[in-house]
Amino acid sequence: MSDSQRNPVLDIRSPGEYAKGHIPGALCFPLFTNEERATVGTLYKQQGHDHAVRAGLEMVAPKMVGFVDSARELMGSAEAINLYCWRGGMRSGSMAWLLSTAGLPVNILTGGYKAFRGEVRRSLASDGKLLILGGYTGSAKTRILQLMQERGAQAIDLEGLANHKGSAFGNLLDEPQPSSEHFSNLVWQELQAMDYTRPIWLEDESRHIGRVWLDLEFAKRLETGRVIALQRSRSERAEFLVEDYGTIPSDILANGFKKIANKMGGQNLKAATAAVAEGDLQRAADLGLAYYDKTYEYGLRKRDSSTVERLDVIGWSNEQIADHLVANQNQWTPLT
Repeated sequence: MSDSQRNPVLDIRSPGEYAKGHIPGALCFPLFTNEERATVGTLYKQQGHDHAVRAGLEMVAPKMVGFVDSARELMGSAEAINLYCWRGGMRSGSMAWLLSTAGLPVNILTGGYKAFRGEVRRSLASDGKLLILGGYTGSAKTRILQLMQERGAQAIDLEGLANHKGSAFGNLLDEPQPSSEHFSNLVWQELQAMDYTRPIWLEDESRHIGRVWLDLEFAKRLETGRVIALQRSRSERAEFLVEDYGTIPSDILANGFKKIANKMGGQNLKAATAAVAEGDLQRAADLGLAYYDKTYEYGLRKRDSSTVERLDVIGWSNEQIADHLVANQNQWTPLT
């Protein structure tokens, strides 16, 4: 068990900084509120270090007993408390002094969140041997990756981490997504659990998944990696999309088509929305795939052809595809 699993990790930065991105598993334990941090920062710029420190002390003083009580409760039977701020400087030092004075064992994470982010970027740029599962929209790539995991393969569900299915229809219910920064932290966390001597499977993604943008170096690895591109019939893929999206209200589904109206063309858009209104989701899905297939094929052809392995799995079940990929994964050489 790692130290972070054994002992609580407290993020001393403001709630706004924490929301933008934090070490996975860390708890928000702010020394200052967002407003207090802004005030102290303004004083530092306008009146200097001493005035800012004095104002900070005035803000913190009434909260000191609460900090100690909360930290003691969070610590429970753990051996120590780990904490960090942006660089492991004044904020974490002040909190460490307070908690240690109250008798709590405390560790400051060296370099703070800034050092952690440096490690995240380094890891995403180089760690692991990646294999990319590709295929036209509706090929059930995410489901197949999940089945592969159940069979012992290593896989990272990027769309699951991003809380988005990666298309105009990927988040029609407008569920919250992590920030791009925190998404990369979550990918890093997944990588830490992997055996780097074995392939790590990921789905072929564009530079962004909904509002989440992939780390640039990590995105380059996906763009240049070995792709196993599933070849499934359009009717099979349309059936899967109906199964995947069929419970979403028809008016919301129609809005999804409107998001790609300029790519589908007015006639196809009209036909697709009419099919949705009539409950003919198979027809609507087929019309959507006509657009997405062209887009995906264009992206696939931009790759070095020697990095793409097209795998004909027409008529295969998702389970059969997962079995085949797991059994044969060592025949494909990861490139990144």
